[in-house]
Amino acid sequence: MNKQPMEKIMSEAKTIAVVGFSSKPTRAGYYVPAYLKEQGYRIIPVNPNLSEGLGETAVPALTDITEPVDLVLLFQRSENVPPFVDQAIEIGAKAVWMQLGIANETAAAKARDAGLDVVQNACMLVEHKRWAI
Repeated sequence: MNKQPMEKIMSEAKTIAVVGFSSKPTRAGYYVPAYLKEQGYRIIPVNPNLSEGLGETAVPALTDITEPVDLVLLFQRSENVPPFVDQAIEIGAKAVWMQLGIANETAAAKARDAGLDVVQNACMLVEHKRWAI
């Protein structure tokens, strides 16, 4: 797997919008962003069913975010990815990261064509721990 986009994202991103953020600590949609927050990233939970997560105000959709977003981190089924990639492009995100087990080549190509860095099928927690050594 090409490490360059991963390393670029992890070193340059500051604000991460987490689509599919979970309020359940046992789910990756919770413990991965919790880890990333501990590492100094700002987390914006994106979940229409939550009002907050990790002490941050949750938003129902990416398009409801009113500040610049560096990375959109996706915890969604692969087939549900395209509209979130469209929204990531619309809000001017610099990158899209699809968590382990999530890949959508059509959406990834669209994001790349729009100038975004893309990572598919990789856990940001695992990759960050490997990178931060």
